[in-house]
Amino acid sequence: MKKPEMIIFDYGHTLLYEPNHSTSAGNAAIYQYIAKNPNNVSLDEFDRTCTETFAQIRTMRGGLEIHEFAVLKTFYELMGIELSVSLPEAERIIWEGISIGAAMPQVKEMLAFLREKGIRTGVISNICFSGNAMKERLKRILPEHDFEFVLTSSEYAFKKPHPAMFRIALQKAGLTAEKVWYCGDDFEADVMGSHGVGMFPVLYECREVELFNPVVNERPECEFEYLHIHEWKEMMDVLRGL
Repeated sequence: MKKPEMIIFDYGHTLLYEPNHSTSAGNAAIYQYIAKNPNNVSLDEFDRTCTETFAQIRTMRGGLEIHEFAVLKTFYELMGIELSVSLPEAERIIWEGISIGAAMPQVKEMLAFLREKGIRTGVISNICFSGNAMKERLKRILPEHDFEFVLTSSEYAFKKPHPAMFRIALQKAGLTAEKVWYCGDDFEADVMGSHGVGMFPVLYECREVELFNPVVNERPECEFEYLHIHEWKEMMDVLRGL
């Protein structure tokens, strides 16, 4: 285990989480911005159509991601609806309606520690929301910290554990893989994915917050080293010793 020059993080359940998560609340939030509704689609019908259509999309996308804007266009044009706001603004309204978001325990202290130690940071996330929307959310909740880059699968097609986004991150960082750690809560996507390109994996399984869709990690026997932690202070302690 070597001291990293950079640590890249997963987003959900790693840096931030979404208390009181509700997709129906997100649909209700954007429903208020309908400008044209020729078929008089009710809120209940609107919510049901969005939920059912997204479920169909999820079953068909496999290891690829579909951008939120394409998903929203599909929802609204199926119902003949037009919004009074742009798709980027609609995305923000929906995501904030789903959950305003919150920082995971100890994450602010951990990021401050990395800044003090001069360790660079970035983000790679499997998510349909845009990179800009995620950057705005991270900056709102973690205003003291600047990540060098935020990569979302929605804008790169491939989802972790596919190596594409990990390799793109290395290109952006200008670093070789052995100088980078990757932290996330999913064994397959985060640990196996980052190890596959030569990064050092950190599996972070927080027990302090109730998550709306906790990852069930089945950890097979593996022949490579990785760090398994439940609190960010554990990683800070490890870094102090390197």
